[in-house]
Amino acid sequence: MSIEDKKNALVDELMPFEDHFERFAYIIDRAKSQPPLADEYKIDAFLIEGCLSRLWVYPEFKDGKCYFHTDSDAAITKGTSTLLCSLYSDERPEDIIALEPDFLAEVGVTQHLSPNRRNGLTNVRTRIKSYAELCLKNAETQ
Repeated sequence: MSIEDKKNALVDELMPFEDHFERFAYIIDRAKSQPPLADEYKIDAFLIEGCLSRLWVYPEFKDGKCYFHTDSDAAITKGTSTLLCSLYSDERPEDIIALEPDFLAEVGVTQHLSPNRRNGLTNVRTRIKSYAELCLKNAETQ
């Protein structure tokens, strides 16, 4: 499945919820099904700044693709970061760099987040994109 297909599948998943409370309940439930991040990765190097809650994103690069794992001490924060990490995981760096998560506004997620949570989500995207850029640069120099 391409990154564009994954994005469209997420839109199809989230669009039916007309009430933003139901949408966030679904996002939280979806995040609960994800395994927690191992304590060894809950360190400052993987901590996302700009969020009141503690939010970590652990990146990996293997076989030419990036993978992202996340965890947070706040359910909504973990849920929204899980959306981004699942979208961008198992993708090539150039595809990650090219696709912005604008669809989150389309389905009514970002406009119902507090400014701090929106800032945290933006910082997750920035971290993911920066990691993909680093992987692409390293691949080009080899």
